[in-house]
Amino acid sequence: MKEAQDQSGLPRGIDHVGVTVPDIDAALRFLEQAFGAVPLYRNVTPDHPQEGSRVEKILDLVPGTVVKEMCMVALGQGPCIELFEMHGPEQHAALRPSDFGLQHFAVYVDDIEAGCARFTEAGGVLMTEPQKQPSLEEGPGNLFCYGKTPWGMIVELLATPSRERFDAVSPEKRYQPPRRQSEKAE
Repeated sequence: MKEAQDQSGLPRGIDHVGVTVPDIDAALRFLEQAFGAVPLYRNVTPDHPQEGSRVEKILDLVPGTVVKEMCMVALGQGPCIELFEMHGPEQHAALRPSDFGLQHFAVYVDDIEAGCARFTEAGGVLMTEPQKQPSLEEGPGNLFCYGKTPWGMIVELLATPSRERFDAVSPEKRYQPPRRQSEKAE
């Protein structure tokens, strides 16, 4: 009989990804229009911002930075996005994918053409047209496309309905978000 491995302290999965934006209301409008995102709650508001040495230490912020607002946002059936609007000295535009740190996040769409249309109609800019997935991810209907949000962050739109090639060589099946509730009834 195989001895059970200690699973304590291991993650169950990704809960959310934090994203700093220059204008939280504009970012919410974009995410709602582009991806059908749903704002869940705001746990920091302009009338009660977070600032000072304690917050600077917790988040490793440049002294003088103010967290004006924070909003947790649901995005389909996967992890949430936690939006932060911060203002302070030494802020920079979004990093390039070649820089260290979070490079992009990807959203799974069943209809990539429609997903790209929503993305651009909401104010995003596509970097290419949808194209075939490379290498092990290649397969019928497997497509991807990168785009930039209005504030310069990179988002990948992808569809991988043909998963046999990479699932065959992986020790576990790659996560795929379940269909939206409205699609299950059809």
